[in-house]
Amino acid sequence: MELSGRARAMLRAVEAGRAEVTGGSEPELYVDGLPCCDQTATHDLVYAGLLRATRPTRFGHRVCAELTEDGRAALAAS
Repeated sequence: MELSGRARAMLRAVEAGRAEVTGGSEPELYVDGLPCCDQTATHDLVYAGLLRATRPTRFGHRVCAELTEDGRAALAAS
């Protein structure tokens, strides 16, 4: 997956511990407590397995986000 500049910034925020993700079939990403403006990129990153919630959550509830091994590799390669 080729990462856009925005996607790389989103993954860097996750890597820095500044991001939360919601549960549900259409997850949302929050950075520094604010909703991320690109929901499509969030969905793409989650469905590609590059980021995930640190623990189980349910619809509308935020938990810390973390990079997966694939996410770390994608970020390092970009």
